[in-house]
Amino acid sequence: MKFLKLTFIVFFAGFLTGCASTTTTRIDATKVTDLSGYWNDTDARLTADEMIKDCLAGQWLWNFNQTNGRAPVVIVGTIRNKTFEHIESDVFIDSLQKALINSGKIKFVASSGERQEVREERRDQQAGNTEPSTITATGHETGADFMLQGNINAIQEGVESHHVMFDSEKSTSFYQVSLELIDLKTNQKLWIGQKEVKKLVQRSKVF
Repeated sequence: MKFLKLTFIVFFAGFLTGCASTTTTRIDATKVTDLSGYWNDTDARLTADEMIKDCLAGQWLWNFNQTNGRAPVVIVGTIRNKTFEHIESDVFIDSLQKALINSGKIKFVASSGERQEVREERRDQQAGNTEPSTITATGHETGADFMLQGNINAIQEGVESHHVMFDSEKSTSFYQVSLELIDLKTNQKLWIGQKEVKKLVQRSKVF
């Protein structure tokens, strides 16, 4: 009898596996989807928008405009991931760059990695394969006045509870993003900003 029962369970499990299906639905890329509770694209976008807005409201921007009579040139440096997660820093950097450019208040130059690729293209043009009238001359790059750099830190803690019919787990993920705007001429820190993101995640398993 036990053998028949075990056979039925194995057969039923195999039947359910065989009947499993996957459905994919396209959604708006800007829609908030927070399935895991970890840092995601929405966190990157909202944090970047809020922090850049605060940065550009600082006194440093008014002072620079008054002294130099032009918009400052900004470059985004390294954003270090100091969390327990694998966070694609490039996604957050792209969000910062977009917020800076769309503000219309500053000029923006390419990162060091991007500049190397552009310089390589210019060197290739100088190699004799390009129509002379279309060659881009060297020595005309725009230098940055300020660099924006920072860190992403995180703390995670969780609590488990056990019941007769189900187990549940609650956890919180706390993220702190710190950014600094540095004057490349003087190394002065002209703006320091922090943004905190805290998430509560609850998972349950019914037996």
